[in-house]
Amino acid sequence: MINRMLITNALISFLVFIPLLLSAQADKKYIRQGNRDYSREKFQDAEISYRKANDDNKRSPDAVFNIGDALYKQNKYEEAARQFSDNINMIDDNDKKAAGLYNLGNSFLQTKKLKESIEAYKGSLKLQPDNFEAKYNLAYAQDLLRQQEQQKQNQQDQNKEDQEKQDQKNDQDKQNDNQQNNDQKQDQQQNQQNQQKQQEQTISKEDAQRLLNSLANDEKNVQEKVKLAKAARERKLTVKNW
Repeated sequence: MINRMLITNALISFLVFIPLLLSAQADKKYIRQGNRDYSREKFQDAEISYRKANDDNKRSPDAVFNIGDALYKQNKYEEAARQFSDNINMIDDNDKKAAGLYNLGNSFLQTKKLKESIEAYKGSLKLQPDNFEAKYNLAYAQDLLRQQEQQKQNQQDQNKEDQEKQDQKNDQDKQNDNQQNNDQKQDQQQNQQNQQKQQEQTISKEDAQRLLNSLANDEKNVQEKVKLAKAARERKLTVKNW
């Protein structure tokens, strides 16, 4: 009875192991095919094979890592970064995790996510301090970040300077407008004064003409009176001839 139970348990274990074995074999088969395509620079075909391996074995860290590599070679950096992130979370081996972090840093670097790439390189170097390429890429990313921040600061300074110049120009324009308004008011006042003077001068001329006319009339009257007086004297002095 005991032997039969042992045999039955062994058979069940064997039956359970067979699908796992077949799945692992299919996983390796597709990965090998993907590796062949990858070496021939057929990166899209390699991606398909790696995804098939991942479909057969949902928790295949190697397949996930290789999908990221194939995507990276196709310049699909954001998709590659997601695959490397998944791979990092799936493994405990420090060497493989360091490789995943290094590739993640490269993907972030290609998409200009400099701070994220720096953190990824630092994480990789914590696990593999002697990785020269990770050190170089870390320094490169840090230098790019400094340049980016300097450019940002320069742009902010330039914007501030431009704003100050614009404010000064606005103030100057306002002053010019005020001065122009004042000049216009002064011109209007001057015109009014000139018009008033012209009116006064016109009135004075009219009065002067009336005065001249009056004087002329007076002189005429005087002359008439003189003539009349002279005529009267002549009549008195004339001797009548009989």
